[in-house]
Amino acid sequence: MGIQLAMGWRHLLFENWRVDPDVIAERLPEALTVDTYDGSGWLSVVPYTNVAVRPQGLPATVGQPLPELNLRTYVTCDGEPGIYFFSLDAQGVAGVLGARVTQHLPYYYARISLDGDGERIRFDSQRRHPGARPAHYTATYGPSGESFASSDDPLAGFLTERYRFYTEGSDGALRYTDVDHEPWRLYPAEAETETNTLFRADGFEHPDGEPVRYYSPGVDVTTGTSSRWTGGTQ
Repeated sequence: MGIQLAMGWRHLLFENWRVDPDVIAERLPEALTVDTYDGSGWLSVVPYTNVAVRPQGLPATVGQPLPELNLRTYVTCDGEPGIYFFSLDAQGVAGVLGARVTQHLPYYYARISLDGDGERIRFDSQRRHPGARPAHYTATYGPSGESFASSDDPLAGFLTERYRFYTEGSDGALRYTDVDHEPWRLYPAEAETETNTLFRADGFEHPDGEPVRYYSPGVDVTTGTSSRWTGGTQ
């Protein structure tokens, strides 16, 4: 179902908090298991922008960037690792509706601005989706320190090198979509968060402690289509 897409993900901040796995497990579809690192589950807030979004096979064109913000966790299904999204806030009504229909993802319309050149990014998102709980996130972030490959840091690899996401269809069936991109090139990140009500809006208490942060200038991505999970080897 749906179409295969190509796009670029740019100016990403990965903000990652340790969370009791049981807190996450009670919010997951039954077929999914919390994926842990050092005994902890993780919740991650990821602001970034999409560029050159198009069907696979078409040339990239210069168009309006589409900023996005998501709250996600890390899971396995029959041993296959992936991501599970609790929410995705995005600029653009058409894209939000299209992603809800074709990818079965919990997208919400938001007013989002992203400004900066990669050294310092200012990101502001305010959820405006009809009927949804409001969520507001504002942060200024950027790289600090030397770049490194995700394979050089086991935790960074665990939190970023994910090539499948799972979601539930309207019929309650578990679905998955595969994504493909080059391995991440990351930097340690610093961020000044002015406002973050995303956890509360999505039904979580804000995690304790400081998050582990990474920045990436981005990767080019292709996505598969949404498929129903039937168990076993896919």
